[in-house]
Amino acid sequence: MATDMFTRVPITEQDPKVRATNFEEVCLGYTAEEAMAEASRCLNCKNARCVQGCPVSIDIPAFIQEVKAGNFEKASRIISASSALPAVCGRVCPQESQCEGKCVRGIKGDPVAIGKLERFVADWARENNIKPEPATEKKNAKVAVIGSGPAGLTCAGELAKMGYDVTIFEALHEPGGVLVYGIPEFRLPKQKVVAAEIDNVKALGVKIETNVIVGKSITVDELMEEEGYDAVFIGSGAGLPRFMGIPGESANGVFSANEYLTRSNLMKAFDEEYDTPINPGKKVAVVGGGNVAMDAARTALRLGAEVTVVYRRSEEELPARVEEVHHAKEEGIRFNLLTNPTEILVDDKGWVKGMKCVKMELGEPDESGRRSPIVIEGSEFEMELDTVIMSLGTSPNPLISSTTKGLEVNRRKCIVAEEEFGKTSKEGVYAGGDAVTGAATVILAMGAGKAAAKGIDEYLKSI
Repeated sequence: MATDMFTRVPITEQDPKVRATNFEEVCLGYTAEEAMAEASRCLNCKNARCVQGCPVSIDIPAFIQEVKAGNFEKASRIISASSALPAVCGRVCPQESQCEGKCVRGIKGDPVAIGKLERFVADWARENNIKPEPATEKKNAKVAVIGSGPAGLTCAGELAKMGYDVTIFEALHEPGGVLVYGIPEFRLPKQKVVAAEIDNVKALGVKIETNVIVGKSITVDELMEEEGYDAVFIGSGAGLPRFMGIPGESANGVFSANEYLTRSNLMKAFDEEYDTPINPGKKVAVVGGGNVAMDAARTALRLGAEVTVVYRRSEEELPARVEEVHHAKEEGIRFNLLTNPTEILVDDKGWVKGMKCVKMELGEPDESGRRSPIVIEGSEFEMELDTVIMSLGTSPNPLISSTTKGLEVNRRKCIVAEEEFGKTSKEGVYAGGDAVTGAATVILAMGAGKAAAKGIDEYLKSI
């Protein structure tokens, strides 16, 4: 197919009106012909800036050249050398601010669709049963990994490739962490993609034990002192939701985005055959502007609600990916921007009946460079609602840190760990991902897991 070097090959998506009524994947991916055409736009830069923008340092020009030549298996091997979860990353990474954001093609046109090409290669590898190759030599050391989200899976996969005996301990009944409970099916299919990626990590020799709550079922100290683990990686994520602290927040019909998405994803509220205890709502407000807010809003829409996103800054300040906001708008979700809730209104039976809000205007930039929202006097108004979903970020659950002797945390209850290799204040214990940074992206958690694997390897070689 003919390719315009300045314009990326368009990708097929479900029609917005159709997809708003189902939980099937929105983006349908490239065909082999489309992928090869898009790959031909790559300039194959030396000292490529795109690699510098990738938290797990995939050799992007190398894999794209193999796609261009139609060598999809070789492209897969190049990616899997650096990434344990390519089919996930190809779907949910913020490529526009990372690899694609540094692509030279983007200076005078569209950057190369690196994420969509990674997704194509990973999907091709899955469909053709291409598995990663386990280590040929085994090391005489055991490592425990806490949490089977992106940080834990990456750390475990990297250590297994080095030959270590690795076991992941997962608190929930299904492995995957935020990949299974936090990101909706229409953005990240659970069986087709997540389960297949986890199987690839298992193929490296990693064992996974579910229903183990570290800090309750067993402690970090017990893993090391009684179970014989030589090192521990904590990748337990940040699952403790934040709320606004406004009147009415404890009413029936107020959810955290975490709870709402977990009930929908892990408890299959989207499947009519499951009797999941969830009240999806008819008139729903989602408070917040990040990717999780978009996920909650688009889930509520698919469960039959009329949905409004309420965010206190303007559209330019929305932290969600541009693609996610675009998809939400296409599907019919309304945005009430420069708006802040002040009270949840509750009926005489304790259920949400509405929300009081005020309009905002943007003042001077705060410490992060974002302009601070200021209340416009006399701008109060009410929204009629039956459900409010709070998507204001999350922080780590303090269960592990409070039951582990000598593990330092900061004032936000995040584990203190060195950025380079994830080393904590406790010998032999490493940490990374949202448990250290607070809620962030899948790929940053993977980068932290990969860095910690290097740190653990160096530590185990030294003892």
